[in-house]
Amino acid sequence: MTPVILFGSFFLFMSLTIPIAISLGLAGLVTALYSSNISIAFLAQGFITSTDNFALMAIPFFILAGEIMGRGGISQRLFDVANVFVGRMTGGFAIAAVVTCMFFAAISGSGPATVAAIGGIMIPAMVAQGYDKRFATAIIVTAGSLGIIIPPSIPMVLFGISANQSIGDLFIGGIIPGIFIGLCIMAWTYFYSKKKGYKGTQEAFTFKKMFNAINRAKWSLLIPVIILGGIYGGIFTPTEAAVFAVVYAAFVALVLHREIKLKEFWSILADAAVSSVAILIIIGTANAFGTILSMEQIPQKIADVFLSLSSNPTMIMLLIIALLLVVGCFIDTSAAVIIFTPILFPVALQVGMDPIHFGIIMIVTLSIGFITPPLGVNLFVGSGISGLGMPTLVRAVTPFFFVMLISLLILVVLPQLTMMLLS
Repeated sequence: MTPVILFGSFFLFMSLTIPIAISLGLAGLVTALYSSNISIAFLAQGFITSTDNFALMAIPFFILAGEIMGRGGISQRLFDVANVFVGRMTGGFAIAAVVTCMFFAAISGSGPATVAAIGGIMIPAMVAQGYDKRFATAIIVTAGSLGIIIPPSIPMVLFGISANQSIGDLFIGGIIPGIFIGLCIMAWTYFYSKKKGYKGTQEAFTFKKMFNAINRAKWSLLIPVIILGGIYGGIFTPTEAAVFAVVYAAFVALVLHREIKLKEFWSILADAAVSSVAILIIIGTANAFGTILSMEQIPQKIADVFLSLSSNPTMIMLLIIALLLVVGCFIDTSAAVIIFTPILFPVALQVGMDPIHFGIIMIVTLSIGFITPPLGVNLFVGSGISGLGMPTLVRAVTPFFFVMLISLLILVVLPQLTMMLLS
């Protein structure tokens, strides 16, 4: 009965619209009160020790760096670079918006932050260019999901800690899949724009425009290069890279771009602190949840069920994807990574999957949860920016859901795309 009490109380609290972090903690508490084998003090101790991890320090620093750069005037600069290269294509303005989201994803590490930073500028701009508001919002909402696929990525940090895998390797492994999915989104955007007659800009490409755009955005474009180059080059750890990103972002925003005043910095710190605390509480309560699962041997039971159905790695991965797609509709990405990595990772290892490839597939699958109701955080952010109702936006996003799903399946059957830069 213990697993029934645990999951039943969790979904009950979720249905009462209690925040997921609190729901996880309350479910653990209810289960501990029910079971004589689980101590409340033990769960409380696990809550503290799970957040006492040096690698986790990367999360608040990456969040802070993203907040600084989000308000530091980089969104328009990144778009100008993208627009110079692809703006003349059919649907060029929309394709440039996707490229801008990819650039920003390499800075923020967060899906909703990418939607908020880029959507506030690009959705009104695309509507002014004659694009349908539903299509414009759906593009940004979907491309914002790349925020957790293209490194740096907060869920990758959490997976690396939960599965005891190299965070640096996960970052490198996410580069090609992130770019690939972005190209797939752009391909659908191009064909849809061609069908609807959305023309590109009539401005001719010139090297002068290209150099000017790159020059204005050069300090922002250097951030992912420095972070990933430093990690992969052995210059600093992911946590040290996150700290460096904060210092560099602050210098760019305050000194070079001068689009943030020093007095605004306190509100940036406050917003980053709130976001960081929310994630750390989820980590603590999800750890207690996961501890109960381990004590009840739920991971092994689920592994036995999966392996009884098939021993084929691809089939097992498809079963895991189906499970995670459902999970992503109801559970926050960070919580899902912490809860389900200990459950599913041993299954992946038993059938011979590469740990890094499995981690990337897991995160890509959960990224689709950003655009699937009822949780769909990107949907809520996009709805708030555009003013579109949720049913309308969900219908607009549906084609992009299938684009991401097809992209995911291609990544499953072609693990070389993930492992290419690691070989």
